[in-house]
Amino acid sequence: MIGPAAIGDGDVLIVVDVQNDFCPGGALAVPRGDEVVPVVNNLAARFRNVVLTQDWHPRGHLSFASTHTGKRPFETINASYGPQVLWPDHCVQGTPGAALHLGLQIPHASLIIRKGMDAAIDSYSALYENDRTTPTGLVGYLRERRLTRIFLAGLAFDFCVRYSAEDACRESFAVFVVQDACRGIDVAGSVAATRASLAALGIACISAAAVAS
Repeated sequence: MIGPAAIGDGDVLIVVDVQNDFCPGGALAVPRGDEVVPVVNNLAARFRNVVLTQDWHPRGHLSFASTHTGKRPFETINASYGPQVLWPDHCVQGTPGAALHLGLQIPHASLIIRKGMDAAIDSYSALYENDRTTPTGLVGYLRERRLTRIFLAGLAFDFCVRYSAEDACRESFAVFVVQDACRGIDVAGSVAATRASLAALGIACISAAAVAS
């Protein structure tokens, strides 16, 4: 019998934000973030369909603490769309920090989704900006390509991967999070909150070894 994680033509791997600024030495480094690179490369080789995402912020983005007088990174403000964590300036358009990690070897990736480009709204999810209504265009792409199962990997587990998983579930895709191909940043218990949210939605967290080509 074919297992639930056996890969077919209707499956897609979404590699979330494996960028220099999210890896050690970057402006918003996820602890051990670079460890996902070889895992992701190995995983991507099993998929016909791969999508990459990039945080791609203009200077002075709303989510940057430096944009708000007297605010520090990891404080929270109330944006028009709800609570917004403030971050160090990161993944600024055209800078080395915004580039995909050089170790990524996924030449067959068919699409790069750039997100967070609107200066007035952050965008964790690969599918929707943080108001949860403004689309990135990825949902339409997936449906036109008849891709029905989404496997998620990348950075950070408790923000961009989490929001992507939640939005994909809301759009009625089958969703798997490949947990050993992710790393978390853990702001105020965000990793535990992510695990609870994914479990409540019935989103499976699986290992890369469970994904059969």
